[in-house]
Amino acid sequence: MLKKTSLALWGAALFLAWNGLLLLFLWSRPGGLPNSQSPENSRLLPAQLLRLAQDAEAELRLQRELLLQIQKLSRLHQQHHQQQKTPEPPRIPAPSEAEFPVIPVLVLACDRSSVRRCLDKILRYRPSARRFPVIVSQDCGHAETARVIASYGQAVAHIRQPDLSDIPVPPEHRKFQGYYRISRHYRWALGQVFRTFRYRAAIVVEDDLEVAPDFFEYFQAVFPLLQRDPSLWCISAWNDNGKEAMVDSARAELLYRTDFFPGLGWLLLAELWDELEPKWPPAFWDDWMRQPEQRRGRSCVRPEVSRTMTFGRKGVSHGQFFDQYLKFIKLNDRFVPFTQLDLSYLKKEEYERFFLQQVYSAPEIQIEELQKDPGRDSGAVRLQYRGRDSFKALAKALGLMDDLKSGVPRAGYRGIVSFVCRGRRVFLAPPSDWTGYDPSWS
Repeated sequence: MLKKTSLALWGAALFLAWNGLLLLFLWSRPGGLPNSQSPENSRLLPAQLLRLAQDAEAELRLQRELLLQIQKLSRLHQQHHQQQKTPEPPRIPAPSEAEFPVIPVLVLACDRSSVRRCLDKILRYRPSARRFPVIVSQDCGHAETARVIASYGQAVAHIRQPDLSDIPVPPEHRKFQGYYRISRHYRWALGQVFRTFRYRAAIVVEDDLEVAPDFFEYFQAVFPLLQRDPSLWCISAWNDNGKEAMVDSARAELLYRTDFFPGLGWLLLAELWDELEPKWPPAFWDDWMRQPEQRRGRSCVRPEVSRTMTFGRKGVSHGQFFDQYLKFIKLNDRFVPFTQLDLSYLKKEEYERFFLQQVYSAPEIQIEELQKDPGRDSGAVRLQYRGRDSFKALAKALGLMDDLKSGVPRAGYRGIVSFVCRGRRVFLAPPSDWTGYDPSWS
């Protein structure tokens, strides 16, 4: 209504201004207005009056056209005002960066100045500093490592574990003091993320991990599934049996469910920390996570090709497994647009339906046949084990990690380990009437 009134006032003002200009024009003509008292002007009066009348008529035509234009504009304005009263269907905008969840990357550091290798790749590949802030939590108080972290300035947040004291341990665990420190650090750092900074999820990385180009794309895509599916409790970037000869690098988009907690680059929700924090162990936190009391029948998502690799041969584990397995893990180098893929097949019911059918419909063969196979036949096959010793013997012969935690094999789901041998998909599986894990197998 205000716009309509303003338009009318503007038209009236323009009309008056035009008439004022007309009067000024007539006064400014040579000789001004005719003087009827002059004899000469008396003779010129009829001709002048005729010219004035003609000029006035022309000006009136122009003013009439101007008024018609004002009326037309007024009608258009009224029509537009009426259209605005009828609400249009709401438009759904494309998701903006502000609508994506904020998931910090928590980097656990100690005394490795090579943390630079880890941070360089994280900062290079993260798609958004706002959505993926980097928090480096440092234990140990190592000065050189602290300088490296500080060199990144505002790109990372540097927090320091305040308690660097020795931890009292049982006499038989003196050589495991480092594991107690790590567990204490994890508890403090995760407490900072979820209690002090109040984030709702976090990706946990250690300072000796290098990430793949699609590391963030992977977590971003699977994160909604973790939120909705209570049968999942983590997303991991790691495949324990991810050596280059044992994965299908051409199928880097493949994802699996696993009952084994992989760690080594993993995402958890704040709700899980609410559950774990009150009973957090003093040491060996990752093996503790693999116990039935913590896992509670839940699974993690893991990739066919790892999205992390470790370069930390030296640590509290003194290189355990590094030379035999870890240094051979294939780091994915092909970007997979996970956020554009349908990942609904990872839901528990759907996954078990197609995965178990795929496994138990594959022909069963003996390991001797597999080892003699030149690799020309790419069809999936199944190797069956019936007990702990049978599993360990087959795993060792095939180059798989053969240790079990609470009876769960690494990368296993319902006791099944999927891998590639001589270019062929192989399922190392228990009988189809499998009833559950036996913790005594550990």
